[in-house]
Amino acid sequence: MVIEVKLKGYEALLAYIDKLGVQDENINVYFTGSKDEKGVSWCPDCNEAEPSVRKALDKAPENSHFIYVDVGDRAFWKDPKNPFRTDKNIHISVIPSFIRWKNPQRLEGVDQLSKEDLLEMFLTDD
Repeated sequence: MVIEVKLKGYEALLAYIDKLGVQDENINVYFTGSKDEKGVSWCPDCNEAEPSVRKALDKAPENSHFIYVDVGDRAFWKDPKNPFRTDKNIHISVIPSFIRWKNPQRLEGVDQLSKEDLLEMFLTDD
């Protein structure tokens, strides 16, 4: 079973990764815009991609990590100096994005994150 955690913000992500204290594990991080009280993100692409990402988690290896990260509101996300854009281990420029922590694997944008074959490959490729 996939180990799933939902986090809000950059500091929460770093604290959780630090707590994991693992280097070689399958740690997948999914970045999306914050949601309102109805569970709808301000980011339409994030809303469109999420069902495909959720479905693909069924293919993920046992005990792999799925970290769902809320990057904040639209104004925070659009700031070119926001830490999700500048951190060398994250360095994303579009949401939704899905990265393998400290690895080159990544899927970016709704076009890639809506394709089941790409998601399955991403989650199962060592």
